Amino acid sequence: MGCKISYIESHLPENILDNEQLSKEFPEWDAAKISEKIGIKQRRIASFSETAMDLGIKAAEKVFTQFDKNLVDFVLFCTQSPDYLLPTSACIIQDKLGLRQNIGALDYNLGCSGFIYGLLLSKGLIKIGAAQHVLLITSETYSKHLNVRDKANRSIFGDGAAATIISKSDQDYILEFEVGTDGSGMNNLIVSNGAFRNKYEEPETDIFENGAFVRNNNNLYMNGPEIFNFTLGKIPPLVKNVLQKNESTIESIDYFVFHQANKYMLDYLRKKIKIPENKFYQNMEYTGNTVSATIPIALADCLTKKIIKPGDKVLLAGFGVGYSWGATILKF
Repeated sequence: MGCKISYIESHLPENILDNEQLSKEFPEWDAAKISEKIGIKQRRIASFSETAMDLGIKAAEKVFTQFDKNLVDFVLFCTQSPDYLLPTSACIIQDKLGLRQNIGALDYNLGCSGFIYGLLLSKGLIKIGAAQHVLLITSETYSKHLNVRDKANRSIFGDGAAATIISKSDQDYILEFEVGTDGSGMNNLIVSNGAFRNKYEEPETDIFENGAFVRNNNNLYMNGPEIFNFTLGKIPPLVKNVLQKNESTIESIDYFVFHQANKYMLDYLRKKIKIPENKFYQNMEYTGNTVSATIPIALADCLTKKIIKPGDKVLLAGFGVGYSWGATILKF
């Protein structure tokens, strides 16, 4: 008994924030330079009343134009921008999508490695016989975590969702996983306030350096250099280890789809790992970094454009907030 990805669809909000708009707000930032450095020209931003659950439901509805929703046995919902502290969003999604009641549903809080972990959890559920078809939704509205004065993070992050059906199959199309965790890096990508350890500050305490806004603890803070160093230290070994686990080589992989963090980081990783440029996909130009949704959005693009073809082997790698990282290989 194995499992495979049966269907995958994505959904982006309508609102667009492009580099020209950012340049108007921050005149010291040239639109062309933003695009050149991070590889993003525009990002989609959820409206004030639009949530990660809303985006995820719309992605799932696209899947259900091709797949019978009554076959879903389990719902997994990955987000770091939930609608409520409780109840579980996956339970609400079951009701709003009109799914059967004799199914499982749970949320998990994970960022840029979230899709990899979702595939791992889905495979486990299928292997133990708890499900034959899992609906995995990865959805983020990180824009709601950002301070309006935070030009760096506003240039990187966008909102978006993806819905994936993972199904029981006669052989394994989702191969072995390699995962890792280092919670000592928690403070380098964090929203410090808002839960039960630290409540929201009213009024906020803003931190400035050289007259420029840096952070306040009510909003997302990212230490870019430390995240870059973490990525360079952990991801090359991650790729090496997942290749070894699956008795594969870089040459035997047809395509590589990494978390779409930013162009500079991905270009650096590709060169360090020695992945051929024509095997390495980047699609953040018009979406931005959508956190847990970047990999499935990129996969959906590759399949729609027939970049990934039947018989291909594709290596996926996700990494970021936590610190958390993971990788696997898919067969199509």
